[in-house]
Amino acid sequence: MNSEAKKTSNPKSLSGLLPFIRPYGAQIFAAVLFLIMAAATTLAFPLALRSLIDAGFSPGDKVHQVKTLERHFAALFGVAVALGVFSAARFYVVSWLGERITTDLRNALYSHVLAQSPEFFETAQTGEVLSRLNVDTTLVQTVVGSSFSMGLRNLVMGVGALGILIWTNPYVMFQVVGVLILVVLPSLWFGRRVRKLSRASQDRMADSSSIAAEVLNAVPVVQSYSAEQREIARFTLSTEDAFETATRRAKARSALVAFIIIATSAALLWGLYQGTQAVAAGRITAGHLGQTIVYVVILAGAFAILGEVYGDLLRAAGATERIIELLEAKSPIASPTTPSPAPVPHGGSTIDFENIKFNYPSRPLHPALTDFSLDVQSGETVAIVGPSGAGKSTIFQLLLRFYDPIDGRVLIDGVSSREMSLDSLRQRIGIVPQDAVIFSSTAMENIRYGNSVASDAEIFAAAQAAFAHDFIVALPQGYSTFLGERGVRLSGGQRQRISIARAILKNSPLLLLDEATSALDSESERIVQAALESAMRNRTTLVIAHRLATVQKADKIIVLDHGRLVEQGTHSELIAQGGIYAGLAALQFNA
Repeated sequence: MNSEAKKTSNPKSLSGLLPFIRPYGAQIFAAVLFLIMAAATTLAFPLALRSLIDAGFSPGDKVHQVKTLERHFAALFGVAVALGVFSAARFYVVSWLGERITTDLRNALYSHVLAQSPEFFETAQTGEVLSRLNVDTTLVQTVVGSSFSMGLRNLVMGVGALGILIWTNPYVMFQVVGVLILVVLPSLWFGRRVRKLSRASQDRMADSSSIAAEVLNAVPVVQSYSAEQREIARFTLSTEDAFETATRRAKARSALVAFIIIATSAALLWGLYQGTQAVAAGRITAGHLGQTIVYVVILAGAFAILGEVYGDLLRAAGATERIIELLEAKSPIASPTTPSPAPVPHGGSTIDFENIKFNYPSRPLHPALTDFSLDVQSGETVAIVGPSGAGKSTIFQLLLRFYDPIDGRVLIDGVSSREMSLDSLRQRIGIVPQDAVIFSSTAMENIRYGNSVASDAEIFAAAQAAFAHDFIVALPQGYSTFLGERGVRLSGGQRQRISIARAILKNSPLLLLDEATSALDSESERIVQAALESAMRNRTTLVIAHRLATVQKADKIIVLDHGRLVEQGTHSELIAQGGIYAGLAALQFNA
């Protein structure tokens, strides 16, 4: 995803919204119907006004004149009531459409982003994605729920008023139309300028959102390095850049609106001047002139509003391009069309890595795994050790199918991971990451994340198995205590035990532990290690560990170095070999 798209926005880009508009054909028909009726009622007003003026000021019986005026005023009031009803109905339906389509668009965007593989997030910035999810969809809502309807209404009124003016004053108005055509040509040039600046302005806003999201997620680090002023300066520079771009866009759009209003008004005032000359010469009545004045005002107002609406359409076109660009991002990881059946085993899963070769898309010249093969039997506990960057976490990434290997296969329970549905694959894997993820919810809901249909009793049991129950019930509201954003109200060890309880509750045949006890003190580590040993029974477990004391009882230990499997065996066997593992063990245990 590239925020610096080279193409410029075009109103035609709004056609990308058609899939979200089509389901609401009935509502759109109602909105157009009410819109046309409101416009037609507005256009009928000058005709009623002409009759009122001509009847009210014509010579004749005064009593008859009064009754005639009363009838005409009643007709005008009826027109006003009809206009109010139709306008209100149009406003409600169009507003509903704007809210509904924007909601569908946001839901589709969010669902699409969650379906992307980690490769997408290697280049996409969270702040930019949030900008498209919120700012860009809000611009689209403004157009769908307001500007487009307003533009269409004024287009109908403008064309209607122009048609009536040409019909009633053909010679003069044909001159005016010729001038209006000349107005359109410079407007197109202004429009291209506004399109480019609109897209640039939205990109600058996304940049500042990205900076804010990044810094707010790392406030403790920023403050520990006394970098507040540096980050404030960086954010200020970004927002000032966005301001400058938005100012240039506003200037161009203002010039466009001013040109349209001035040029259109000049042309219409010329037509009005000709009308007054016609009244003076006796060629038309005063009512006819009054009618002409109102239609001129309607036409001028319609063109002025259309100029503003056109600017809104240009901004929404830029937003739509950014949204469609995000929706068109294809994830290289997807469930197969016809997945192979893969029953979940009652015991642990079997795992086979066959001649795996893999490098991350963002680092194509640096292999993460090379000629990696490994067989893990059901119920085995396999520890993975090695220096940083050796490829330990990559094994977990491939098992979860966040990425696919370039060469080789990953088999789980005898079925290739590529042939399994993503849901079926990931449902059989539980994971406890090194950095525990806590959601902005209660302790109960954080544990229930492992199994959304689990009962309260099952959640209590999982918490007890992870030795989290005691500290949870000691919280102010127990299991109903809100844990704060990213679990800020808990210690590191408490967050990890919540994460372990979540994995235990999932009860999957394959358990992945990525330094699961790294955040615990010695006593808590001993207790949780015992809980994990209990949880690992009857399931296959892979453990990434830097502290070798936690994996001495593993059925098998494999040692990675620069993406290659260089040693494997039990703790005692590897010590006896005197290789990399023995060196790591000597450093840790002697220390």
